[in-house]
Amino acid sequence: MQGSRLVAIMIFDGVDLLDVTGPPEVFALLGRDLKKDPGYRVQLAAETLDPVTTGAGVRLIPDVAFSDIAERRIDTLIVPGSVTIDREHRIHPVIDPAVVAWVRRLAYRSRRVASVCVGAHLLAEAGLLEGKRVTTHWSTARQLATRYPGVDVDPDPIFIRQGNVWTGAGITACLDLALALVAEDFGEHAAMGVARQLVMYLKRPSGQSQFSVPIEPAYTSRRMDDLRHYVTTNLHQKITMPELAAHAHIGERQLTRIFKEETGMTPAAYVETARIELARNRLEATEETLPRIATACGFGSTDTLIRVFRKRLGLTPSEYRRRFRHAG
Repeated sequence: MQGSRLVAIMIFDGVDLLDVTGPPEVFALLGRDLKKDPGYRVQLAAETLDPVTTGAGVRLIPDVAFSDIAERRIDTLIVPGSVTIDREHRIHPVIDPAVVAWVRRLAYRSRRVASVCVGAHLLAEAGLLEGKRVTTHWSTARQLATRYPGVDVDPDPIFIRQGNVWTGAGITACLDLALALVAEDFGEHAAMGVARQLVMYLKRPSGQSQFSVPIEPAYTSRRMDDLRHYVTTNLHQKITMPELAAHAHIGERQLTRIFKEETGMTPAAYVETARIELARNRLEATEETLPRIATACGFGSTDTLIRVFRKRLGLTPSEYRRRFRHAG
């Protein structure tokens, strides 16, 4: 792309590949949809011009060095992330002081800054998120909040804008974030055109949730995994504490302790959250009636479904469906 809007994407060893390649695809498809150059010029920036090996093992060739681009005016600085996994299979964001220093310097030269996935940790370490409401991949949200108490971490939305700083959730949400940047520059109609080309049913608004009960939390014991599977496959019927305890061959007190330690919830709260998640999915993806959804998700009645949605989401099921229903 030969336009005047310089989009600099920072890359470094171990960077998540899709975080890097997703946004440029959105910007390129915009030109195809508009049938003209949209004005974006994407460059991969690294410490040197040597090939960078991503977390997926694919090597990328930088277009420019950090030191060279630091003297230019950057329209959009995109900061992807990288993670390591320890022996207990826990995820840890990589925070390289050298990369953080360049984030801080390049952000000063940028009209707007956007982090993708755990790239939010790099922005936070650079001091760019203090006092701001932000998001990141759900698997590291707690770590981000703990390490940076001055940052208001919301793990639910797929992206959040605070002034000229954007933060996005993980993996495919990089496409939603890039579409939002396009919408800011060229309007919603242009962004929707790109979404259609990407075969995305809906350009999801920033408030759309990234939370999914079956994959949250990231690491649990084998017993907890079995209990979670039991819950998610039996949501259509009544699930009691004695039943869960008997299934796990433990006492009810120990059951409650395990749930609180590994999910941060009581068993009852976890079951209710799982039911809400299933109902949300059906509201988004099907035309099922509310009574049918209430029965299938184990709420028992439409009144209970509505009451729980209002309490937990601040919306009725019908309002949620109107807002997030997938559009063909």
